[in-house]
Amino acid sequence: MAATRFRIWRQEGAEGEGGYRDYTTEVTEGMVVLDAVHQIQAESANDLAVRWNCKAGKCGSCSAEVNGNPRLMCMTRMSDLPTDRPVTVEPMRAFPVIRDLVCDVSWNYEVKKKIQPFEPRPPDAEDGTWRIAQEDVERVQEFRKCIECFLCQDVCHVLRDHHLHDEFVGPRFFVYNAALEMHPLDTGDRLSALKQDEGIGYCNITKCCTKVCPEHITITDNAIIPLKERVVSEFYDPLKKLFRVFSGGSAA
Repeated sequence: MAATRFRIWRQEGAEGEGGYRDYTTEVTEGMVVLDAVHQIQAESANDLAVRWNCKAGKCGSCSAEVNGNPRLMCMTRMSDLPTDRPVTVEPMRAFPVIRDLVCDVSWNYEVKKKIQPFEPRPPDAEDGTWRIAQEDVERVQEFRKCIECFLCQDVCHVLRDHHLHDEFVGPRFFVYNAALEMHPLDTGDRLSALKQDEGIGYCNITKCCTKVCPEHITITDNAIIPLKERVVSEFYDPLKKLFRVFSGGSAA
């Protein structure tokens, strides 16, 4: 056993005055950050608020910032962290604090409601089913791994630093859009919304969202860049623009 120092953010409400408090607890082999936080909660901070559920890296509930990096606390091993300085644990910075390490992430669910849902084409077989190429299925399967931990949202500078929540939906919902737009059966058109309402142009493809994804979804290369390419082709291709002008459509 080894005594380890922690600096944990404490705050009551989004408007409340927050600050770090120092704690020390014994860390044993195999412990993760969430284990240590629970131990501190039991030993010396009974009122410490922390959100968690599965403790297996699949529910996305225990998202926080550990030593300044967006992480799942249940998947961050204490043995991987330096012990020569306190382990800092704080809530995600892209969302308002409810209390201590718990954030209000409800904005994400409101964003999801506004995205055009799946619209399949009519069945192409007499038995009411579809015929799909396996490679088309595999292309969107990756996006379905998302556990909505919102770590990609937290690390994105557009939300984290510039707080443009009214103009930008964030990496999680570009992945969601990609899962629909690239689905071989979908007939919906989400490109106008991506360009005008969801702010895909703000993304400067730094790949920070890909780096923090616990499910290892290649967010930038496989979702965001292909969507950007589709938006550019649709709205900035000169031939398409001319066609819209002469056909009476919008040139914007």
